Amino acid sequence: MTEVLFLADFSVIKPDPGLIFWTALIFLLVWLILGRMAFRPIQNALKQREQDIQNALDEARKARQEMANLKAENEELLKQAQEERAKILKEAKEAKDTIISEAKEKAKEEAHKIVENAKAEIENQRMAAVVDLKNQIGLLSIEVAEKVLRRQLEDKAGQEQFVKSLVDEIKLS
Repeated sequence: MTEVLFLADFSVIKPDPGLIFWTALIFLLVWLILGRMAFRPIQNALKQREQDIQNALDEARKARQEMANLKAENEELLKQAQEERAKILKEAKEAKDTIISEAKEKAKEEAHKIVENAKAEIENQRMAAVVDLKNQIGLLSIEVAEKVLRRQLEDKAGQEQFVKSLVDEIKLS
């Protein structure tokens, strides 16, 4: 029955000072025990977790920075490769143009030589033909002159007249 009386006297609005003392003492003891047994390990675990998260964030920043550096290096290498490619293509084009122009110049020189040689050969053949023609004309002239002289010199009067005309020509010259 005392228990029922105890509960009847209890009021949350008007607490008993002894109850407040014992409640505070028990609360402090539980707080100290929990502080040593639970709070410190929980606090250490939270600090360790915070440190792990910070390390992970630092590693992520570092990885992101490395990726940015690698990307910049790759872009630089790509740019250099494109410049090298353009340079090689330009050199190849210049070499091609040089070879083509040299080949054209050489072909022009060869064609000029061939034309000059052909002109010289034609001139030589023409001169040979002229000489041959003159020789033939000379031979024909001699034959004609021989025949004419034979006719004129067949009679005595023709011979005298021919000698006289020759002497007159020599005197005039």
